[in-house]
Amino acid sequence: MNHHHQFATLAVHAGEAPCKITGAIDTPIYQSTTFAAVDSDEMAALYSGEKPGYMYTRYGNPTVHALEEKIAALEGAEAGQAFATGMAAVSSSILAFVKAGDHVVAGRSLYGATYNFLNRKLPDMGASTTFVQSTRPEDFAKAIQPNTRLIYFETPSNPILEIIDIAALAEIARAHGIPSMMDNTFASPALQQPLKSGISVVVHAATKYLCGHGDAMGGATVGTREFIEHLNHDVLRDFGGVMSPFTAWLMLRGIRTLHVRMPVHCSNAQKVAEFLAQHPKVKRVNYPGLPAHPGHELARRQMKAFGAMMSFEVEGGYEGGKRVMDRVKIFFRAASLGDTRSLIVHSASTSHRAVPAEQRQAIGITDGLVRLSVGIEDAEDLIQDLDQALAG
Repeated sequence: MNHHHQFATLAVHAGEAPCKITGAIDTPIYQSTTFAAVDSDEMAALYSGEKPGYMYTRYGNPTVHALEEKIAALEGAEAGQAFATGMAAVSSSILAFVKAGDHVVAGRSLYGATYNFLNRKLPDMGASTTFVQSTRPEDFAKAIQPNTRLIYFETPSNPILEIIDIAALAEIARAHGIPSMMDNTFASPALQQPLKSGISVVVHAATKYLCGHGDAMGGATVGTREFIEHLNHDVLRDFGGVMSPFTAWLMLRGIRTLHVRMPVHCSNAQKVAEFLAQHPKVKRVNYPGLPAHPGHELARRQMKAFGAMMSFEVEGGYEGGKRVMDRVKIFFRAASLGDTRSLIVHSASTSHRAVPAEQRQAIGITDGLVRLSVGIEDAEDLIQDLDQALAG
């Protein structure tokens, strides 16, 4: 499958072809850790990379490779690399660029574990991060130092749904000769393809919308073939955070419906956000699909739709947030996102617990903030569920 096909066709077909031996149209699960070579010369050639092929699943596996090809096609990338988790993708990809003495410029609103990695782990390795305290591209430019080796951000961001100008950050990075990396988990390639706007590398928690069914955990990184080879040979092989073949098979299965799931997620989320925005007990709704959202116009330009993630501030702070959480009947009180089922989480006490309180408050992760991952159930049922929870 070439990249010229439409997105839906790529979601179904890219990276996959009928089995040459049996004609099976579903990619086989190559549940094997190792692969035999015909002779010593072939084994040596496989090891050195002179000959393409498979020799050990930590280095590559046919089922996993099919997934890598599919995700790369959806993002319009030359190549992709799968990982055991989203954080394995994030940490390994950052470490492909950053070493002791280097500096990262990052967005302020990030997934809690990513923030932790940049804020705590990198300093342990002798590198540092500046978190830009706004969404303004010029503030990212101002934060660049002579030793800056990477610009890293998310849009829409977790959990306050900040929108950052993808093309503007790509341009700033290019002008300074620095690579840019963006986490595209919240939108998925169904809604935006950052590489096409000039971003160097895109990372995903594939656990979320790509998988889509809450049953498999993984990460993915896409970029140039040269970068992905460097990532595989020089980082992943030594850190070892590889995806299992069975997980890759589940992910392939999930992605084949990405293009039909996302419009339902998005239209449900828009209805839920509009309901919450006019509710007397809700102080604020963070959803880019609402005209009042500061990033609304930008999101409309750079996204095909506004996604299905949102957060909202309930009256009554911490207790108010907990009360809504405790009263919902359809939404599951569960971490993660991108599931077919709607999920609700209290960010301050869970996903962003590791972020210092003052930093949390500064970026809007207040004690009453509740995050929703809106699923593909009936929108009316979801609204009624939140209505009765807020009435309490």
